[in-house]
Amino acid sequence: MDATDYSRHITIHVATAYLPDQSEPEAHRFVFSYQISITNNNADSVQLLHRKWRITDGNEHVQEVEGEGVVGEKPVIEPGQTYEYTSGTVLATEVGSMQGLYGMEAADGSPFNALIPPFTLALPNALH
Repeated sequence: MDATDYSRHITIHVATAYLPDQSEPEAHRFVFSYQISITNNNADSVQLLHRKWRITDGNEHVQEVEGEGVVGEKPVIEPGQTYEYTSGTVLATEVGSMQGLYGMEAADGSPFNALIPPFTLALPNALH
């Protein structure tokens, strides 16, 4: 199985929330959480080794974030299993978006990327 096959069999779902208690709109500080679910639909285990995010606010200001693992972990995801975690980001605008990739490794040591599709961060009712 080549790297492309592994990537196709990773499913990523995202749920977002605006955190008004941590935000300060008058100071252009809008805090959002995002919960990620990563499902391994491959026949072998995979390990998430690093992440790369592209965060864009409503002013088209782009921030790139890279790092090892997620929330301090480099999880091994067994076949048919789902790994979930919650993290957050701060935007200067009430609407923005994120997208990125997870650098993964197949059980045989082959590296591959699992793409994180773009998703929107927005205050409730900010988008019609």
